[in-house]
Amino acid sequence: MRGWTIDSRLGPVFIGHFAVAFAAKRVAPAVSLGTLMLAAQLADLLWPTLLLLGIEQVRISPGDTATTPLEFLHYPYSHSFLALFLWALGLAGLYALRHGRSLAASAVLVALVLSHWVLDVITHRPDMPITIGGATRVGFGLWNSVAADLLVELAMLGVGVALYVRATRPVDRVGRLALTALVGLLCVVFIANVFGPPPPSATAVAWAAQAIWLLVAWGYWIDRHRRAR
Repeated sequence: MRGWTIDSRLGPVFIGHFAVAFAAKRVAPAVSLGTLMLAAQLADLLWPTLLLLGIEQVRISPGDTATTPLEFLHYPYSHSFLALFLWALGLAGLYALRHGRSLAASAVLVALVLSHWVLDVITHRPDMPITIGGATRVGFGLWNSVAADLLVELAMLGVGVALYVRATRPVDRVGRLALTALVGLLCVVFIANVFGPPPPSATAVAWAAQAIWLLVAWGYWIDRHRRAR
């Protein structure tokens, strides 16, 4: 989550969350990749808007961890386990009302939303809230090692994309090229985030992070050009 040069203007991208979304297509073939990405990244899609509104806070603090210069001061409404559980129920409920899918599809969406908290606990230092108002923070600190973070996240992305490819097939050239381009972009942005300079301000972080919505839209586009095997 570190690069903020022109090559990484999409903002902070933790590719482990995208990896989980790709992999989930294997167990939820009727659900669009875009919806799976929306669920897996819901916390980071809510977070920048809450930053801009002043409800949550982040500080630019180079060295806070080896991987990111962001110090997460207050973000219980987007990243606490309790809040994400409530957001997950809301998203799954809306999906069921709109699509009339089985309970299994809704359960996958709930699991994806909550997977964001689990993966962030693994990577963050102890700054992940459990409840909205409580003081307890948890985190195992994978971000304290750049090499370990790169290894884990890139491996996760490789496995996730492989599972997605095995679960789907392209129906045209777009289905192949759009997927390849997205995976390539995620890798480039991720590497730039890790090795690039820190962002100029928390506001710049928030605006750049809004671009994650474009990646979700890209997921919907890809899935329209692929079919479940």
